[in-house]
Amino acid sequence: MRILFLTPYPLGKAPSQRFRFEQYLPELDAQGWQYQLVPFLDEATWSILYKPGHVGAKVLGILGGLWRRLLLVLTAVGKYDVVFVHREAAPVGPPVIEWLIARVLRKRIVYDFDDAIWLQDPAWERAFASRLKYPRKVSLICRWADRVSCGNAYLRDYAAQFSPQAVINPTTLDTENLHNIVRSQATAPGGTVVIGWTGTHSTLRHLDLLWPVLERLEQEGHRFEFRVISNFPPDYEGLKSLTFRPWRKDTEIADLAGFHFGLMPLVDDAWARGKCAFKALQYMALGMPALVSPVGMNTEVVQDGHNGYVCATDEEWYEAIRRLLTDEALRTRLGTAARRTIVERYSVLSNTRNFLNLFK
Repeated sequence: MRILFLTPYPLGKAPSQRFRFEQYLPELDAQGWQYQLVPFLDEATWSILYKPGHVGAKVLGILGGLWRRLLLVLTAVGKYDVVFVHREAAPVGPPVIEWLIARVLRKRIVYDFDDAIWLQDPAWERAFASRLKYPRKVSLICRWADRVSCGNAYLRDYAAQFSPQAVINPTTLDTENLHNIVRSQATAPGGTVVIGWTGTHSTLRHLDLLWPVLERLEQEGHRFEFRVISNFPPDYEGLKSLTFRPWRKDTEIADLAGFHFGLMPLVDDAWARGKCAFKALQYMALGMPALVSPVGMNTEVVQDGHNGYVCATDEEWYEAIRRLLTDEALRTRLGTAARRTIVERYSVLSNTRNFLNLFK
């Protein structure tokens, strides 16, 4: 089996790539399969992609990516058995590359996505790059693909309108080699409980749901640190207990393991319903409870009162956070169940056969 992976970003840079297929590459080696990963963006363009300015360099980077994609189709795609397309072959314009691969070269496509990418992401609706996208391409690629790999049932149900071969391939974690730290819920005498949130700048908007709740807890005298790990700090100054740590790949797991429990609020909109509960998966894999909004896949992963809490209102968020702040034994019990959920249902170990079946 020879597989060509067409990815948006360089190897090891983006969570969606790392946790949807990159961590399965050793298994492909074990199967004796050959593969190559070809990113659209080069390292230089990736390094400035989310920084302000650099417009000229970004435009040149995108044009360079388009040229490399076309050259790849003309010279190299023919030697592969399957082409795995993660999200899209090119981030701008109609799906010309996918059409050439599927309709002209007659190659099998496995199409993979983990967000509602047929919609406009609210976090990017005013960005210049968003105007160059072609959301309608998702339905077209689904029609052309031999298999559509979807992160959850919501995404699968969309893809199934266009393909009878749409299947659920959940985002998973390597609980043996990466997410293998189990958080101790014990605190030193007088120690502070750390409530955590992690995500990118595009998801910081969801924290607006929680600021009033956290302020209320702080004003009532509860001692805690609310630690945010992201590539940009939140633009909020009303919470004294707020701290920020920049996300770093080399310290990611240790930084997350510094939480006692993690939060995943989501605004209930069409885009958020496509989310694959990734924050909750990470918290739970490290042996801590996850508190989540009842949106999208969250209610599939988190069972209220068993491995975390599902919170729909300010009062439910308040009660769940207050309970965990004051009850170490409860944090330990829910955290143990949370880790078990991930190992049994959302780990590389439990999903390897499902992933390999995408190519058969």
